[in-house]
Amino acid sequence: MSLQILGAPPFEKDDKGQLKSRIATIFPRHGVMVTVPGTHASQRLRFLEELNKQRMASNLPPLSKDEEAMECSTSVDLFIEPDAIMIRPDPNHMELAFEADLKLQEFLSKRRIKFLFVWDERVRQAIKQRGECWRISAFPKTRDELEKLIIEAKVAIGGNPIYYYNHATGTRYVTYQEFASLEQLPPQALAAHLQEIASHALRRNRLGNPEVDFFCASPTFSGLDFAGIDFKSLSKNELMIKYRDLKERFKAAVDPGCRTDNLKDDLWRQKMAKALLSDQSGTVTEEVLRGLSPEFFLQIEWLPGGYIEEGEFMFDSIFDEAAANPNDPELQSLCDKLAHGFIFNFIREYGDLEYVNVGRVGTSLSVNRPLSGGRRGVYIAELKLRDTQERLVRFIRLQKWGIRERLEEKKDLLRSIIESEEYTDYVLDRRLGCRQLGMKLPSRVTMRRTREIYTGSRKEFNGTSIWVTYFERDYVRGIATDKIPNHKYEDPTYSLKVAKLLGKAAASNLIVGRAHDDKPQVIFDDGDEVIIEDNAGLPKDLIVTDPSGAFADYRTPLVQLARHYATPVNIRVDRVPDANAFAQTYLNAFHDWFLHVQHDYRKRQRAFDMLFKHLHYDPAGSFAYRWECVLKRLNETNPIDLLKAIQEHLVPATSTENLH
Repeated sequence: MSLQILGAPPFEKDDKGQLKSRIATIFPRHGVMVTVPGTHASQRLRFLEELNKQRMASNLPPLSKDEEAMECSTSVDLFIEPDAIMIRPDPNHMELAFEADLKLQEFLSKRRIKFLFVWDERVRQAIKQRGECWRISAFPKTRDELEKLIIEAKVAIGGNPIYYYNHATGTRYVTYQEFASLEQLPPQALAAHLQEIASHALRRNRLGNPEVDFFCASPTFSGLDFAGIDFKSLSKNELMIKYRDLKERFKAAVDPGCRTDNLKDDLWRQKMAKALLSDQSGTVTEEVLRGLSPEFFLQIEWLPGGYIEEGEFMFDSIFDEAAANPNDPELQSLCDKLAHGFIFNFIREYGDLEYVNVGRVGTSLSVNRPLSGGRRGVYIAELKLRDTQERLVRFIRLQKWGIRERLEEKKDLLRSIIESEEYTDYVLDRRLGCRQLGMKLPSRVTMRRTREIYTGSRKEFNGTSIWVTYFERDYVRGIATDKIPNHKYEDPTYSLKVAKLLGKAAASNLIVGRAHDDKPQVIFDDGDEVIIEDNAGLPKDLIVTDPSGAFADYRTPLVQLARHYATPVNIRVDRVPDANAFAQTYLNAFHDWFLHVQHDYRKRQRAFDMLFKHLHYDPAGSFAYRWECVLKRLNETNPIDLLKAIQEHLVPATSTENLH
């Protein structure tokens, strides 16, 4: 059955280039979509009118009130964006949302249909079980995208587009500026808009939220101020008096900084974003979508995967569309072949998968780290096994230097394969070396492979299937040290615990010489160090999620590197209650842990010295040689000299006499 549309076709624009309708309501079991401008409630009424008209033509009686309510309960709310349609599901009837989805796919690509209302656990779970986190409406990731969201949120009901619409709650916000602009309208149009606001501000939608609300207004101004007024019956003079009185009351209820709609004003933009991206409780929906650290909220791009049907895994049908459109770059990027490979490996490893969703982290979370050569792919996967409530979250990082990268260096295929394998061993040896020297790392990392088709500058190898090596580990739930919110540092107990954990981590970081290969720049406290909190919300541990750059600097005397380790203290001086106490705690922890590792080496020197003796030894920079240099440097360094080197660059005053 083809879809019947009551109103303008979706995406059709008026003579001003604006969408004729920003909302729609679909009745999937009737194959009807209503796009007539108005509200979802008025669109449901329009459908009932059409249905009763058809019944009359068939000599059937009109629907009863109960029958009308039943028909309305089978509808699904939609929102039309310039390039997509958003589905707002009823959490109690997810099957209707999926029926609407299938009906929309009859004329629209699946990638152009997204789901809203995802803070509800029932909605989240239903979408995740289909392996379709990628179809959850994406949140803005940049300031430009946020501004675009606000601009495109402007909607009308019956008159001018004076409202900012929250798709999740169904509430339309009118700002003071938009309300004040109504004064320029002719009396008849002004009365119509005031009546429209009055009617909808006192009405709740079927989600239980106001149809219209007043942006940033205190409770002293609300829809009750409009109650009982028939604006259309007022004379021109009475209308202006009543309108100006309402305008002054609205103005008095809004802080001066929120009275002007200004996308470039940080305060106004942030408040409007919160209004448009929040649920009924005021919680920003992306924050409750995942149990992931805050830095990931706006970074993950979920990708198509598949779902389990009677024990069989079904890859998403969007892959068929991608195969049929090889020259569509957006579609090819969405259907990430590597993610496909990750999922295939999960299927082979776990025989009892219930669902799997894979997301791609589009940008580096280490904002201060300069980019260098090699591959930078990072992914997140969430899996659930049948007959268990546990959800596994896996972190995937592609090997920086693989076969593809070696081929791009003009090496032959065999040499590229060998050097890729050698680098894999180097990464795993580096991890072992870090753990041996006291660095706290995730307990388990697994090396895996998938395949990709080479397409690069080496034309002779284009089309060749090559291996891609990646490392998979458990996701570490915590807060990266460089992204701890300032308000947490206000608690003296919290800040001193952070100082202790940072100092301990800094000692091991210095010992292993974490640095950039191409620059004499220390890597520390820039996204890889994650604070784990206890049940009371206090720091209890620090884990280095990725020791990249370890053993890069294995020659420079530690005293010369130590000055860089004053930075973690200096950048927090203005955030902590007692900078001197923070600095002293940091130094104490640094000193104690350095002594611990140094003593451990001296006590079991042969165990350390022999650990990598079986590896190739090359003074040009093999890992065995680097390991030898790092151990020699550790043994010869005086801890007090290190502390003095750090103290010389500290902002707060500290003393080596207070070491314990």
